[in-house]
Amino acid sequence: MSKLILTNEVQGLGSIGDIVEVKNGYARNFLIPTGLAVKWSRGGEKNVTQIRDARDARAIASEEEALATKSKLEGALITITSKAGTNGRLFGAIKTSDLADAIQARGFGEVDKRKIQFASSIRTIGSYEANVRLNSDLVARVKIEIVAAK
Repeated sequence: MSKLILTNEVQGLGSIGDIVEVKNGYARNFLIPTGLAVKWSRGGEKNVTQIRDARDARAIASEEEALATKSKLEGALITITSKAGTNGRLFGAIKTSDLADAIQARGFGEVDKRKIQFASSIRTIGSYEANVRLNSDLVARVKIEIVAAK
């Protein structure tokens, strides 16, 4: 087992500044080469406290902003225009980045595409819902309308 300090949020593992133990292969072949984590050291552990303090300060400041964003997102209908065939089937699926761009275009702020989850893939015209994780414990349900481009 390898002891690592996460430098980015890794879903299912932890957030920035967390100290985790993972299998050697996962650390050596994925986390360290992609820059998601660094090897644990005593000097690095001192930096972890600074990282956590900064993260906590941002979380308190952005919690009010996240609540405001959640109420805006849940009260709005996000429309995405995409090319479709005559039977309503899309030419390709709607991606999380498409929804993130549409949310930003509507003026609701920037949303990380990695924090968006669809219940199933969106491949036809119609109404759908998606979950947008705004912070660790706040999730907004967004209503999406997919329409055909003319």
